[in-house]
Amino acid sequence: MRKPRAQLVDVRTPDEFATGHLEGAIGLDWAGGILEQRMSELDKELPVLVYCASGRRSAAAASALRNDGFRIVYELEGGISAWRSSGLPVLEP
Repeated sequence: MRKPRAQLVDVRTPDEFATGHLEGAIGLDWAGGILEQRMSELDKELPVLVYCASGRRSAAAASALRNDGFRIVYELEGGISAWRSSGLPVLEP
C-alpha cells in the first residue's frame, strides 16, 4: 500500500461533510473540537491540506495545526464553496 503524499482534512461539521466533500478527505470537525481531539492521528511529516466551507474555520484549524508542530499546512482559499464555483469535482452523497 502506498503512503499518501498529503493529508486532506475537511474541518466542517459532519452534516456539512455529508452534503459533499473532496475525494480522499477526512472529516475532522473544527467547531466540534474533533480536529483537536484527533490531531495526533495525523502525520506531522506529511503536508496537510485543510478546508471548510468558505475559509474561516480552516484558517483557525491551520493555525492550530502549525502550533502543534505540523510544518507544511495549506488552506483551500475560499473553501469548498470556491472549489464548487470553479466547477471542480466534489463527491456527492
